[in-house]
Amino acid sequence: MVKPKYPKTLLEFVAQFNSDEACLEYLLEHRWPDGFACPKCKNKSGWWLPKYKRHECSKCHRQTSLLTGTIMHRSHLPIRLWFWSAYLISTHTPGISALQLQRQLGIKNSETAWFLLHRLRQGMVAPNRSLLSGIVEADETHIGGPSKTKKGRGVSQDENKVLIAGAVEVVEYETKSGELRQRAGRLRLEILKSADEVNIKKFLNENVEKKSVVKSDGWRGYSKYALEGYKHNRTVQVLIEGEKKYAPHIHRAFGNLKTWLNGTHHGVNPKYLQSYLNEYVFRYNRREHPMAAFSTLLGIVSQGKPLTLRNLVEP
Repeated sequence: MVKPKYPKTLLEFVAQFNSDEACLEYLLEHRWPDGFACPKCKNKSGWWLPKYKRHECSKCHRQTSLLTGTIMHRSHLPIRLWFWSAYLISTHTPGISALQLQRQLGIKNSETAWFLLHRLRQGMVAPNRSLLSGIVEADETHIGGPSKTKKGRGVSQDENKVLIAGAVEVVEYETKSGELRQRAGRLRLEILKSADEVNIKKFLNENVEKKSVVKSDGWRGYSKYALEGYKHNRTVQVLIEGEKKYAPHIHRAFGNLKTWLNGTHHGVNPKYLQSYLNEYVFRYNRREHPMAAFSTLLGIVSQGKPLTLRNLVEP
């Protein structure tokens, strides 16, 4: 399988995707890297109809649009606008808000830009992504406005607060001078209903490989039941400063997340928070290769399921 080459600079991006036809050709290579396969009869031969921008199966003669069954399904926006949006959301370090996207790309209204970004965020969670492994720091934090009635983990019961769980790999590396140091690897973030052992166990099982070393604080939710199958490195810290020193990578990720949500988006509706967490995790895990992140996002988007506005806004 030969993957299509992705642009490594803005100038290369502009030159490579200078028309809808160029974008469609790139998307075609992403969706069917091994050649066209009819979604109806699975036949692997057919021809491209440039006038209608569809593939026709040589056996059943079904015509299939490149966008059918993808996140871009039934979109009335030009394909180039999708490419530019994917580029901006995946490579721009602070991210981009709907209003910023509307202004930069000349989209008619902010609602269209908002819906477009949410459809791209849905494509930021790759199916069957690999679990975190090795040494993993795990903790929880709260996102939202100040709570006047609750303290500690109890603030999750406040309507202004949302409890989220986080886990980040700790990667050891050797400097040029031979000194052994640690840095943050891949990250996972999810909304938690509660910080009890049942929900913490579910979060760990879905995101961390068994037999990994899980570092946590002394919270009772990290019980033997929750950590079954893991090597637990538990430290009870009384002061918040101690927690940050013991698990610096996950707390730094939490801090940057809150700064991003408040700075770029000026806070988000709890109903859509998981979507923003997905975006943050996607860009965090690809922070060293932003242009490759653009190519990855297009690949996932071309395989993703359609998202309607009704499904997005309905409770």
